[in-house]
Amino acid sequence: MSPNFRIALRFLTAKKRAMLMSLACIVLGVGLFIITQATTSGFEKFFIRTILGTNGAIRIADKIQDTMGVMYAGGTDFGESSMLISNEKNRKYIEGIDEPALLIKGLRPFANVAAISQVVTGSVTVESSFKDEDAKIYGIELDDHIAVSDLEHQIVRGDLAEYRVSALGIMIGRVLATRLRLEPGDSVSLQTREQNRRYTICAIYETGVADIDKERVYMHLGEARSLLKKTTGASFLQVGLIEPNRAPADAVLMEETLGHSATSWQEREKTWLEVFRALRISSGITVSVFTLIAGLAMFNTLAMIVMEKTKDIAILRSMGYTREDVLQIFLWQAVIVLVIGTILGCALGAGGTYVISNVPVRITGIFATDTFIVSWSIWHYVAATITAIIMVMIASLVPARRAARLEPGDVIRGTAQ
Repeated sequence: MSPNFRIALRFLTAKKRAMLMSLACIVLGVGLFIITQATTSGFEKFFIRTILGTNGAIRIADKIQDTMGVMYAGGTDFGESSMLISNEKNRKYIEGIDEPALLIKGLRPFANVAAISQVVTGSVTVESSFKDEDAKIYGIELDDHIAVSDLEHQIVRGDLAEYRVSALGIMIGRVLATRLRLEPGDSVSLQTREQNRRYTICAIYETGVADIDKERVYMHLGEARSLLKKTTGASFLQVGLIEPNRAPADAVLMEETLGHSATSWQEREKTWLEVFRALRISSGITVSVFTLIAGLAMFNTLAMIVMEKTKDIAILRSMGYTREDVLQIFLWQAVIVLVIGTILGCALGAGGTYVISNVPVRITGIFATDTFIVSWSIWHYVAATITAIIMVMIASLVPARRAARLEPGDVIRGTAQ
């Protein structure tokens, strides 16, 4: 143990109450920072998993048709001096996919593509014995769609195996089933503008996204084509990726290669992702107030120690201690409190995160969960520690530098500033 450290420890114990206040603020600041980041990041990641498990990483839909313009470099007729350019602002989109098989074949070479599902959609009215509700049917090949979604794990009532073998079987969302008072085994009518057919409910699913659970009805692709009288083509392709974070770059490349619009999940859910990011930043700033208070308390405590220990500092300087030694003594005091505070704060954050993760809470709307969702990440602890270090050490540097500037002669004459 160095002499400077021992002296710092001695000075520190002389102001126990003030140091304990700084310590408590550091512990609360670090702990609450970790807890808030764990919860906001946890809900964000759970939302992303829900979106990827429901709508896939990339959706390929309408065919793109570029309008062309001619810019003349000279003359009035087409010639060697004219240039033909594409105007992206005037793109036309032709609804749907005419040749889904060819697009699927074109997607296979993409290394990041995990699976592809073609979907046929259309609006219908669901008629039960209780009431009618507007809905949208999704015609799918079950195995293909399971590969690009979490549909298999979203079934809350009924049997997916029964749907697989039932040509006239359908799956509906929990919200729609509640509104129509339907259960697996019940029969409903699906009505389009041109025809009306009866189907049996084989399963009820819940994604947690209310807008999906109240309108989406899954049925076999062939039956959907027949009901909607769409013998060929598809409404869109749902693409699952091995690395979903690469979706924006892959979507751009797919759009250029295939000539169809490709939308990544980041673009589709841009608004919600920005909301989660803002919540994470705002909560971090809010709880950092405790760390700021700790820094101010440390500044006040060290300033008081400097005032009370001027004679001791003068004695140390007269014994041969340099300004750097005195500076180290006072910075050591901040480091001791900071180290103890961050260790206890990280422990508080880990314990609080664990407790919160077991708190029962029912949340539905953009996802469904029965408990708080938390994210365990070492970076939350690193960020909390760095924030505490910056605030406390900056606040401690001013009184430490003032102590280092004291001269023994000034203290004896009573002119020390």
